[in-house]
Amino acid sequence: MNLRRPNANEATGTVNRSRDVSPVSGICTRCLDGCRGNCDLWLTSFRGREVLYPGPFGEITAGADKNYPVDYSHLNIQGYATGAKGLPTGTEIGPDTALFSAVNTETSYGWDKKVTMRLPIFTGALGSTEIARANWEQIAIGAAISGITCVCGENVCGADPGLELDEKGKVRKSPEMDRRIEIYRRFSEGHGEMLVQMNVEDTRIGTAEYVASKHNLETIELKWGQGAKCIGGEIQVQSLERAIELKKRGFVVLPDPTVKENVTSFKSGSIREFERHSRLGFISREGFLEEIDRLRDIGFKRITLKTGAYSAVELAMAIRYGADAQIDLLTIDGASGGTGMSPWPMMNEWGIPTFYLQSLMYEFCGRLTQRGMRVPDIAMAGGFSDEPNVFKSLAMGSPYVRAICMGRGLMIPAMVGKNIGKWLAAGDLPKTVSKYGKTPEEIFVCYEDLRQKYGERMKDIPLGALGVYTFAQKFRTGLQQLMAGSRNFRVSTLSRGDLMALTRDAEEVSGIPYVMEARHDEAMNILLE
Repeated sequence: MNLRRPNANEATGTVNRSRDVSPVSGICTRCLDGCRGNCDLWLTSFRGREVLYPGPFGEITAGADKNYPVDYSHLNIQGYATGAKGLPTGTEIGPDTALFSAVNTETSYGWDKKVTMRLPIFTGALGSTEIARANWEQIAIGAAISGITCVCGENVCGADPGLELDEKGKVRKSPEMDRRIEIYRRFSEGHGEMLVQMNVEDTRIGTAEYVASKHNLETIELKWGQGAKCIGGEIQVQSLERAIELKKRGFVVLPDPTVKENVTSFKSGSIREFERHSRLGFISREGFLEEIDRLRDIGFKRITLKTGAYSAVELAMAIRYGADAQIDLLTIDGASGGTGMSPWPMMNEWGIPTFYLQSLMYEFCGRLTQRGMRVPDIAMAGGFSDEPNVFKSLAMGSPYVRAICMGRGLMIPAMVGKNIGKWLAAGDLPKTVSKYGKTPEEIFVCYEDLRQKYGERMKDIPLGALGVYTFAQKFRTGLQQLMAGSRNFRVSTLSRGDLMALTRDAEEVSGIPYVMEARHDEAMNILLE
């Protein structure tokens, strides 16, 4: 099975000249001396490390394209002709009450002081990347009016151009963090919340203390990793002065902007940008529990953890340490992924894919449950964008998985709505949009619903936020239809019995029964009674 072709991809702007390519190396079978390009090897020969990253930076999102042997498409959803689980107590079950529009899509997470969301999805972490900064208003307001949690990623304070540190090197002022929190809160209605992530650098400069004291945030998220890469967060910097500033703040900046040769190369144009990297974390049970206690002492009511596509050992650590510390949510991000800037080879070739990682999660949570331990509420992440696969992940992970973290799936509607606004202002609507109308009221199917609700405040809701909200409403309706067909009228009633495996490989990995055997005994009982 050819899972992925190396050495050429649109994400890195590379392509093979030959139509025939060696499947292992990705090199053209007839590599010509004098070729004018543009494969990965060819471009790397003079642009070097730049070719590690998708581009153009700040203008795209990128997700890996490796085709794994087993994924959620290898499962199908069971449909039933009887029953209705989860309708309100006292409801007489029948065709007049078991309507798909009656499905309740709300979910919640948390140990005691729970957070409720109108949908079982929330945004991926939008940190210090340019694409996150530029689209924050669209995504944050869209999440708030949709009633879901919005995650502010790592290094926002540390990368803030307006950052002010006190004499101890702790955050005194961060205008960018202030902006992000205030934008979400402006339209928050009590469903969902604002999460701020912390990595090594965030801990060192006191991000948690800042958002607790200035903004009274109730929840903080520790970050061990993500599904796109197993190294720290990265951004590209196109200014020498900015690169030097970030290095002075303690970040790893490559190439080193203080080295004379690199300064000369940048000024001559051969180096076009610098990379700012975060440090690798080092996890221990004692250190983790101490940090949880410290954060609770600061005043946080809820603490969550985001971990990535590491080995089974790190997954076991996250689940067990999270249970010991009684954290409120554990988000597990599988390979492949990517919302901002991650090395393209790493996106594709490292880590446990989401389907496999979730299967391990289910096994590990079951082991602890059998021992009488309560595991944290779980959210899965890593390549989700539609309601069928969200349904499958929720059901496959039942009763542990409470929500799905979506990266690009929620970023793209925000960017589409934002760009419709730009095209309208410029009088340059593409035909793909103008066929629906020439005003926001005509183009956005949910516009009148929001205007009825917000009235004059509509002027403060950007069209990118409308994009997120409109996507959320489509997602809600689609999920209601799938849930009603499987006779589930609450998210909490979804179960592994609502799924069947279409291949033996999927059955082996997930433990979901093979389609020809799922509920076969029950069928035989009906036939032979």
